[in-house]
Amino acid sequence: MEKIKKALERAREKRSSELIDSSDQYHSHMRINPMEKVDLTKISYTKTKKIEVSKELLRKKRVFSGNENSNISSQYKVLRTHVLQCLKSNNWNSIAITSPNEGCGKTLTAINLAISMAREVNHSVLLVDMDLRRPSVQDYFVDERLPGISEYLQNEKDLNEILFNPGLDRMVVLPGNKSIENSSEMLSSPKMVDLVTELKKRYPNRIVIFDLPPLLSCDDVIAFSPYIDALMLVVSEGETLKKDLVRSYELLSTRNIIGTVLNKSNEECSNSSYY
Repeated sequence: MEKIKKALERAREKRSSELIDSSDQYHSHMRINPMEKVDLTKISYTKTKKIEVSKELLRKKRVFSGNENSNISSQYKVLRTHVLQCLKSNNWNSIAITSPNEGCGKTLTAINLAISMAREVNHSVLLVDMDLRRPSVQDYFVDERLPGISEYLQNEKDLNEILFNPGLDRMVVLPGNKSIENSSEMLSSPKMVDLVTELKKRYPNRIVIFDLPPLLSCDDVIAFSPYIDALMLVVSEGETLKKDLVRSYELLSTRNIIGTVLNKSNEECSNSSYY
């Protein structure tokens, strides 16, 4: 796995010197004003439905509540700090999580990062399941099937009928549900662009995290990437091949990659590392 780690280190060095300027033509028109000071310590969810989340299900799915005093919790706090600093310094408020291939843990990383970020009282977090081919975010919170973004895109549900609060302060989830075959076309459709713009601009203190499909499995990430501020790659030790990591960076060479998470790390006392 040393080849992967060395490749990650080289990518980090290159990224620090070549991070795309915040005036990037693809999404400069969607950037918001600097975050305003708003009291988010007392949020009342009146329009967004609040669901009861089973603690047993969260443990089974390896989702943490943010209160645990564990190494995993500490790792996500470190990741959270890196992401927040990068977003703030560039006046960004959206980030997408993807991986080269399946099985790297991108969805769990997106969920736990969202929970960790929502623990910060200076902003709220919206987690969006934008893996239209294989949506799975809601499976980490509920056993039943809830309506999702597919119903919204097909004009079957309004947005406020889909959003839910998983019982965590300052966090809302926009789940997926049904698989959409023409996903790449849908991701670049006017309705999707309008939706993303609305999600990013509605609240000045909101951070939007998108869970995207694996990069090398389809063209969805490429189709959607112009509408987000930054991306983060999730790779898996012992599973992600160096050639796939290199190819991923090549495909995203014109996008803002702010970091790479190494999951399933064999390093002592660590299940994930940030690069």
